[in-house]
Amino acid sequence: MNKIIERINQAKHIVVIAHLTPDADSLASASAVYTYLLTLHKKVSFFCASKSINPKLLFLPWSEKIRDSFPSSADLAISLDCGTRSRLGVELKCDLINIDHHASNDKFGTFSLIDSKCISTTQVLYNFFKFNKISINKKMATALYAGVLDDSNGFLSDEVDGTTFALVQELIAAGADFKLCNKYIMKYISLGAFRLKAIMHKNMCLLHNAKIAVFCVTQEDMKTSGAIGEDCESVLEESLYLKSVEVALLLRENPDFTLKGSLRSNTLLDVSKIASKFGGGGHTSRAGFVIEKPMTLEEAKIELLKLISKEI
Repeated sequence: MNKIIERINQAKHIVVIAHLTPDADSLASASAVYTYLLTLHKKVSFFCASKSINPKLLFLPWSEKIRDSFPSSADLAISLDCGTRSRLGVELKCDLINIDHHASNDKFGTFSLIDSKCISTTQVLYNFFKFNKISINKKMATALYAGVLDDSNGFLSDEVDGTTFALVQELIAAGADFKLCNKYIMKYISLGAFRLKAIMHKNMCLLHNAKIAVFCVTQEDMKTSGAIGEDCESVLEESLYLKSVEVALLLRENPDFTLKGSLRSNTLLDVSKIASKFGGGGHTSRAGFVIEKPMTLEEAKIELLKLISKEI
């Protein structure tokens, strides 16, 4: 941690990086670090290579500062919640500080701060700030709370314990706008997502004695509903609350003819191991991957179901 603080103090222009198609934890972590760097009177930029950001996350502090072009004058970058270098979406020529909580992180970068025991990258940051006696202001507290809220699935995941709620208590005491976070992360839904939900519910398949829920989403489904990729995830999560379902699989066609896969589990099945077979990763209960080789949704579904059936 001392080396990270020292390198931050030396830097003249720092860029905080949220990963491609960022989730709440990545954007919130970047937001918290952006705020912290401003308190140091540093020149700082907020970068995400994705040209569109999920609208429900734009309530986060400094989201209006996000740019998809990486500044050439940067002499230090800080990546947040990026499990692999490829998720940065940019080739870096400057030093990189890699802050994350994924056990699968390969520790790329000049310096790494990774703690897989933390429920979110924002918890890693919270511990970092507390250890270094860095004051957490209202904007930082709101961002840190948002990451914990989302990565804990609204405090319902198995990783949640008393430490989680003690952390949350401190963040609320520091001024976290928890009602705003809950509204947008847990309740917000766009019209496109609302329409897509109906399509996904109708086309869902229950297999292997209804232990596996499978969703296949075509580009036509996306166009018809007007939804964005992230809108599929909430339905995937909801399916785990069906009485018999233990594992949920989502396969979605991308405009570039690749397939995006997401896996969820509420058992001891480690879905990150399955995702890793396709170059992806994540956590024991939540993981993702991209299939780049030519393959139809049906072909991909058959291949994934073979892997899942061996483990369930």
